[in-house]
Amino acid sequence: MSTAMTKVVQSSRTSRIAGLVAIVLILALLSAAGWADRGTLSLLMEFFCYLALAEMWNLLAGFAGIVSLGQQAFLGLGGYALFFAALRLGWNPLEAFLLAGVAGAIIAVPSALVVFRLHGAYLAIGTWVLAEVLRLIFSEVPSLGAGSGISLPVKFAKSVHLGGMHRDAVLYLAALALALITILASYLLLRSQRGLALTAIRDNELGARSSGVRIFSVKLMVFAATGLGTGFTGALLYLAKLRISPLAAFDVNWTSYMIFMVVIGGVGTLEGPIVGTLVYFILRQYLADLGSWYLIILGVVAVTVMLRLPMGIWGTVARKYDISLFPTRRRVLFDQDKPTTPGVAASSAETTA
Repeated sequence: MSTAMTKVVQSSRTSRIAGLVAIVLILALLSAAGWADRGTLSLLMEFFCYLALAEMWNLLAGFAGIVSLGQQAFLGLGGYALFFAALRLGWNPLEAFLLAGVAGAIIAVPSALVVFRLHGAYLAIGTWVLAEVLRLIFSEVPSLGAGSGISLPVKFAKSVHLGGMHRDAVLYLAALALALITILASYLLLRSQRGLALTAIRDNELGARSSGVRIFSVKLMVFAATGLGTGFTGALLYLAKLRISPLAAFDVNWTSYMIFMVVIGGVGTLEGPIVGTLVYFILRQYLADLGSWYLIILGVVAVTVMLRLPMGIWGTVARKYDISLFPTRRRVLFDQDKPTTPGVAASSAETTA
């Protein structure tokens, strides 16, 4: 006879090692604000903004099943909220930045009341229509430059500082913090009961409803949270650019880039957008000068990955080698004591919940 012991775990040796490596990497990235040149800081700032956008779109589509083609609505709204607060209200950069995120979350709530009445492809198109409506509205506001756009004054740009650091270093640290907060918040959410409800809605909405999941409230929470984060990201991107226009701010290519990064890396994994963003920036750095061929190559890469690696680069690797750097699933371990019968080896089994 033997007695069996069970233990429920979420972390693994791989994830613990990855956590230590992440801490070292974060410290190195923080130190970059003091030694990296402005060109490098600007590139890294943009990278972390794109990473935050990819993680938020992945949270919507990969975990909640909300395929949005209109996330540029909240990005453009965040940028315009920053410019409005700076130029019309006279707020300082920090106050204007906070308004940008809040504006994204506030607009997300009534928008959800409309688009959540749609499903599947109709919902995706509905979010794109929302972005187009906002683009047309801001194209008719003379005080914000109308269709031609508007620029921030030099004195506002110079007021972006932290201690003795220049503007590029401050924006870089803000983008790094935004990306880290986005990843951490997504990780903690997915480990919670709300995270379990999210994946249940994605996999089978009818089954989730019959199990007592409050479908609308969970979806609304995620939609508003991503609106908040996307608004912050839009404000940061256009604070770096110092100029905004409706065509640029509400360009559907913003969402196209998010989808590309998530699909390439792996939908429904926290690690996937990181890999996808790295691939996208490598391709952009070396191929952007090719003009139209650059976009063609991006399309070929996307189609090839979807055909050959439908789970994305990281998704395929994780499934093949059972690796998870951000484990959100619970594993039930069954360990048996050493059997009393001579010659019978001890055994163990593991299942995933």
